[in-house]
Amino acid sequence: MSEHHKKFVFDFDSTLTSVEGLDVLAEITLANNPRKNEIIEEIINITNLGIDGEISFPESLERRIKQLNAKKSDLSLLVKELRKHVSSSIERNKEFFQNYGEHIYVISAGFKEFIIPIVAEYNIPAEKVYANTFVFNENDEIIGFDRDNVLSKTNGKIQCLRDMNLEGEVQMIGDGYSDYVTREAGVADTFFAYTENVTRQKTIKNADHITPNLDEFLYINDLPRNISYPKNRIKILLLENIHPDAFEKFTNDGFTVETVSGSLPEEELIAKLQDVHVIGIRSKTQITKKVVESAPKLLAVGAFCIGTKQIDLETCKENGIIVFNAPYSNTRSVVELAIGEIIMLMRSVFQRSTEIHNGEWNKTAQGSKEVRGKKLGIVGYGNIGKQLSVIAEGLGMDVYYYDVEDKLALGNATKVNTLSELLGLSDVVSLHVDDNQLNKNYIGEKEIAQMKDGVHLINLSRGFVVDIPALTVALKSGKIAGAAVDVYPEEPRKNGDFYTDLKGLPNVILTPHVGGSTEEAQRDIADFVPGKIMAYINAGNTVDAVNFPNVRLPKQQNAHRFLHIHQNVPGIMAKINKVLAEYELNISGQYLSTDPKVGYVIIDLDKEYNQDVMKELKAVEGTIRFRVLY
Repeated sequence: MSEHHKKFVFDFDSTLTSVEGLDVLAEITLANNPRKNEIIEEIINITNLGIDGEISFPESLERRIKQLNAKKSDLSLLVKELRKHVSSSIERNKEFFQNYGEHIYVISAGFKEFIIPIVAEYNIPAEKVYANTFVFNENDEIIGFDRDNVLSKTNGKIQCLRDMNLEGEVQMIGDGYSDYVTREAGVADTFFAYTENVTRQKTIKNADHITPNLDEFLYINDLPRNISYPKNRIKILLLENIHPDAFEKFTNDGFTVETVSGSLPEEELIAKLQDVHVIGIRSKTQITKKVVESAPKLLAVGAFCIGTKQIDLETCKENGIIVFNAPYSNTRSVVELAIGEIIMLMRSVFQRSTEIHNGEWNKTAQGSKEVRGKKLGIVGYGNIGKQLSVIAEGLGMDVYYYDVEDKLALGNATKVNTLSELLGLSDVVSLHVDDNQLNKNYIGEKEIAQMKDGVHLINLSRGFVVDIPALTVALKSGKIAGAAVDVYPEEPRKNGDFYTDLKGLPNVILTPHVGGSTEEAQRDIADFVPGKIMAYINAGNTVDAVNFPNVRLPKQQNAHRFLHIHQNVPGIMAKINKVLAEYELNISGQYLSTDPKVGYVIIDLDKEYNQDVMKELKAVEGTIRFRVLY
């Protein structure tokens, strides 16, 4: 059956708008009433009893109007307020209402006085609005409603639809039980439970389709829509106790999100990823070649941490999967821990604390020094190294740094040309190198020998960077006076027993990879990474992607956007443009970025396109992935 033989019947309150009209009217009329909150609570309660069919509809209506104490002049304020509360997916699909106006009706137990002005902007004329009307007294106060109106009665929508006698398939879209019963009574053929604004268990239990937004409704009906694939069909899996703000951010944007508290072993992960589009992980989950190649729908990976060595970035790239991380979010947390540990090591706080826990009292200044005036050697002058440099200088330390790349000094820090020179002059050495495997055992026996006697060592970077047996020997001999270690060559997948050779050494502070684990950092990561992922899923942006050409795009209005990821071999762009020319498509914008392996092109078209274009673009040799955005 073509959509032209379908009739679309919309509820108004909590469907076309995100609110109930009478509840908003109550907010307006009771603004100065001391019992405002109490009365509004009561009105909402009555509304819900009526919607769920617990009390008769006329009773619900009468009880609410009594509480309102409203005038005709309040209605224009109500309309103004309701305009701000049109459901967002309704608003973004205004075109559907404009193009299919003759097939759309509004049937509501609300009131024509406020419904007609709102829906008029969506090309729905007054004669297609079936709703109640208010009754006013001579002072223009609302005193009741037209009791002869069929919609003022219990199950009035059923009778209303009977009287309308619409031809073709009748689809009912609403959030309440009174919408569902129209299908049960046989006057509507299909019932869509609309859950963008409220979810009522009684309603969704009986629905033919649950539609969290209008995009989903249009998708099911194969009608033109603003977003080609409804967001609620895009599934996001978040592992490893990622901060709940991330769940909230994705959910609020309309995605379907599942969380798992731990990491998953390879086979379980593969099984879970079969219908997942985006995965969010921290450092324990391994996104291997096998995992990537067994995840048919995966579009993006979010690393809710700095490091990405747990992800096979190349295989992701070859399969058109974009990877984002959080390179800055926990910088401050790591720096603060480093500062704290420098002070604790130089003051022997840890030994004194352990002694007193064991019942000893050892009040001594021996081996206890101020940090002021001491030389801090920073190995790796990236985000963390630089911020540590600034704060340590604020404490009065003399800062020196060594980096394989040419980095500009901040403040009074001094750049040193070789690692051995830095090690030879530093009282404290703090490691902040990246997770490049070439850095394995970067600090070993030879490097330790180059250090000052009685040096302090901090490793908050990567576990494999320090040769642990060599460090153990140096700590036992006193060559290194103290160390603080947060990362280890082998770390367990989950909390539990753990062993390291450094265990039990009195001058060593050991922490379980918590350098970046603060509430603030986790919240910041949970804000940053979802932002990047949503910018990619919603608009095609790849800014700050770890493994992909970076493209920053303007948000388009009234255009269609195609994303095409392909192997970077000669002639592909020519083939893509040949297809577009064959179909006489007018390109309003084209954005291309490449790296040695892949090309990423975004094409904006300013008019309708033939579905065959998509097939042809997918078929261009060298295509890795093709997606229509909107």
